[in-house]
Amino acid sequence: MAPTPTPASEKPLSQGLLDVLIRAGLIAILLLICYRVLHPFINLMLWSLTLAVTLYPLQGRLKRRLGDKEGRSATLIVLIAIAILLVPIYLLGASMVASVEDAVTLVRSGSFHIPPPADSVAGWPLVGKPLHGFWQQAAVDLTPVTQKFAPQLKVIGLTVLGTLAGLGAGLLMFVLALILAGIFMAYGESGSRSAVQIASRIFGPGKGPQITALCTATIRAVAQGVVGIAFIQMLLIGVGFALMGVPGAGLLALAVLFLGIIQLPATLITIPVIVFVFVTEGASVATIIFAIYVFIAGLVDNVLKPLLLGRGVDVPMPVVLLGALGGMATSGIIGLFIGPVILAVGYELFWQWVRNPPQALEPGDRK
Repeated sequence: MAPTPTPASEKPLSQGLLDVLIRAGLIAILLLICYRVLHPFINLMLWSLTLAVTLYPLQGRLKRRLGDKEGRSATLIVLIAIAILLVPIYLLGASMVASVEDAVTLVRSGSFHIPPPADSVAGWPLVGKPLHGFWQQAAVDLTPVTQKFAPQLKVIGLTVLGTLAGLGAGLLMFVLALILAGIFMAYGESGSRSAVQIASRIFGPGKGPQITALCTATIRAVAQGVVGIAFIQMLLIGVGFALMGVPGAGLLALAVLFLGIIQLPATLITIPVIVFVFVTEGASVATIIFAIYVFIAGLVDNVLKPLLLGRGVDVPMPVVLLGALGGMATSGIIGLFIGPVILAVGYELFWQWVRNPPQALEPGDRK
């Protein structure tokens, strides 16, 4: 029997489907190649874009005073920001390096001594006796304990050194992000139009401007009201710690930054440090001034939050916390800054999609 000929109507259909699959495959390959090329710079670009969106209102006010020169106003903002941040960042970085060097020197010198435990420790339920014996052994001779836990101590040391290296790279990236943010701000008006065009292409012409405004408000709310306040508080408190010579001032300042982003009070660190300074240094004019300054700096977020956080959208604090933790786990120190912003934007876009479902067609509208 002769083969049954394929209907002419099926040939264009199969050919058209094949063309669509080939085009989709080529587009996917192109997107994959572009992603591999841009992957090392994604965090830097996101951070730069966040800074540009956050600082653009300031640039708009400054531009009017400089004769509507966007490039000149953006350059001035970047230079002022770098000049303001350079000294505190240098002090905190030097303090972190000094803290690690002091710890290494103390361990190598053999003068590090652990006080013996109190007798009441042995009476603690479940863990009292083993803890008391281990503590007593460490107080008598620390060498066997360090030899026993040498692999764990090595891992901890490498983790600390990696964190410090990541912090140094993060500070360098921050300066580069500021410079790129200045370039973005110099083309702010055209960039804003491009963002609206992209959003309109994705979400539709009617929702493009609304989605763009929502993303902009979310970025500014989180960047100013959460990350920005935590960063300012870290600089204020960290500089005070460094000038007072508090041990581990840089690491304590980093802890203040983390607490600020996850919305915990900085007084959890400042009050114990104030007590430590009074115990070790005694009451003097310097320690009293330090205590007053650090205590006020620890409460500055209560003044700044109503001014900055209330200007944007209401992002739940668990979203910010998860963004900070997830960002730090995936991208280190840089992720601690951009993680909350990205997750907050995704959260707002998701609820925008949920609250605006597509309208169902009436029976008469169907054809």
